[in-house]
Amino acid sequence: QVQLVESGGGLVQAGGSLRLSCAASGRTFSSYGLGWFRQAPGKEREFAAGITWTGIYTEYADSVKGRFTISRDDAENTVYLQMNSLKPEDTAVYYCFAVTHYSDRDSNPNYWGQGTQVTVSS
Repeated sequence: QVQLVESGGGLVQAGGSLRLSCAASGRTFSSYGLGWFRQAPGKEREFAAGITWTGIYTEYADSVKGRFTISRDDAENTVYLQMNSLKPEDTAVYYCFAVTHYSDRDSNPNYWGQGTQVTVSS
């Protein structure tokens, strides 16, 4: 059974940092694009960051650019999201995803994690 399991969420003050992890099991994801979406209360799920299977290309939403860094460790079958200079508006449930073709990240990820809550207090 394929699973993506997020960890690292929590409560942090504005200006602080968190590092999210998403560990994959059940198959190897070295050939998959990986990334993170987030969903704030009362809002639609939105793309936050992504990384292609080579790790060469990374992509960020404008709202997190310069503050968040995505990386992957294929030996550990894990994708990370380092979040710095956190703001209250970053409060959301963060979901990791895996997709066969990175161009499909918005429409059809193959796998989703269950989500991890990030809360940033002002």
